[in-house]
Amino acid sequence: MRLFKQLINVFGVLAILAGVLMVFAYDIIKIDWVVFMEIQPSYGTQEFDMVTGAGPRAVPARSIPVEGAAYIPGNGAPANPIAADETSLARGAQLFQTHCAACHGLEGKGNGTIAAFLIKKKPANLTDPAIQNKSDGAIFLTISNGFGYMPPLNENFTVRERWDLVNYVRTLKAAQ
Repeated sequence: MRLFKQLINVFGVLAILAGVLMVFAYDIIKIDWVVFMEIQPSYGTQEFDMVTGAGPRAVPARSIPVEGAAYIPGNGAPANPIAADETSLARGAQLFQTHCAACHGLEGKGNGTIAAFLIKKKPANLTDPAIQNKSDGAIFLTISNGFGYMPPLNENFTVRERWDLVNYVRTLKAAQ
């Protein structure tokens, strides 16, 4: 009988220890452990450090993106290397309908479904002569870097897709 009581006590203590261990293991009670990575000065990608005034790191000198240089900053607008053939225009139309028509409308007149909610600044009318008279490179840079409320899309589209969009935007003036 004494052995049985000792066995129950041992299992009881083990059950309590297992219960405490499970409380911490399943984050029921969270303990914030000090990690030295958390207390060193650092900032994330593209984040501005308010203490040191440092911004994101500059692109390394003479580096070229994986896709090749889309344009070189400071050298003006790039020239369009993609011919406006059927393939490019079809890809551009599909990309425009998927990503751009919500703001610019299916015909590019700036009357998309989201345009009604943009009170201060409406999306550009891409059929407007002021837009159509811009060079292909200027339209490419607007797509890449954004303008006004339009976000930069250089991370959303490959270089080829941005040129396909430029070629498609050129067709919108003919549809007036």
